[in-house]
Amino acid sequence: MGIGPIGIGEIGERLRRSTVLIRSGNTAERRSDSGSGIVWDDTGRDGTRTIVTNAHVARSGDLTVEFWDGRAARASVFKRDVRRDLAILRCDATGSESARHDDARRPRVGEFVIAVGNPLGFIGALSTGVVHGVSLDFVQTTARLAPGNSGGPLADARGLVIGINTAVSSGGLGLAVPANAVNRLLTLGPQVELGVTVRPIRIHTPGRGIGLLVLGVAAGSPAEYASLHIGDVLTGVDGRHFSSVDDLQEALDRWKTGTMSIQFLRGGDSRQREVTIRALQGVAA
Repeated sequence: MGIGPIGIGEIGERLRRSTVLIRSGNTAERRSDSGSGIVWDDTGRDGTRTIVTNAHVARSGDLTVEFWDGRAARASVFKRDVRRDLAILRCDATGSESARHDDARRPRVGEFVIAVGNPLGFIGALSTGVVHGVSLDFVQTTARLAPGNSGGPLADARGLVIGINTAVSSGGLGLAVPANAVNRLLTLGPQVELGVTVRPIRIHTPGRGIGLLVLGVAAGSPAEYASLHIGDVLTGVDGRHFSSVDDLQEALDRWKTGTMSIQFLRGGDSRQREVTIRALQGVAA
């Protein structure tokens, strides 16, 4: 299909039908509590759907998914990958359209792309751009993104989803998680979770490598029960300092279930909490 005005319009309409608005918490009218998601595929004969979004969009346990035709359904978190900022939701919604996605092809620099989402309260907004750069973690594009685009689709000129829009870089470029990361998450076995959304930061303290800045704490999660707060900086587990962004998840995978000691900074003070972790096998919304 071409990428002229008619082609873009047709592609955009298909993408809008598989793009959802996700509301988090009980304050549905607040824009800061909403984001986007993608109807990824059918999950079962009972009409259950798999919704892909960002982990920071789905950080509350009280989630509502609103479809393009106005229908709404409660959703629950099925899997979460905090490092890649991805979350897989499940909800009951018959008749909703699934996105077409290309999970194998690596996007090319200069390639035309389309982003759809719900930025700043504008439902189903569309923007276009080109791929600026590609890495293992992100696809960088010139497509204009704004708060509310998070979790929505980034598609190629054929309308195939190649990424999940996640953030805007300091240079103004849009960042999307590659679509193949979704399939890796879907094929993983039962996960262990702490219940935090984090971002790596550099710690300027001798003997410490990086810290994980807590951006969100999921309601009812082990992190909430351990009184971890937004703004805390996680620095290590059981006395071992983090040296990479993967260290926390690797520690969780080793423990599987049980109690671990989390070291963190709060307001510059070093603190420690005992956290009881658990497997994530679908969190009721």
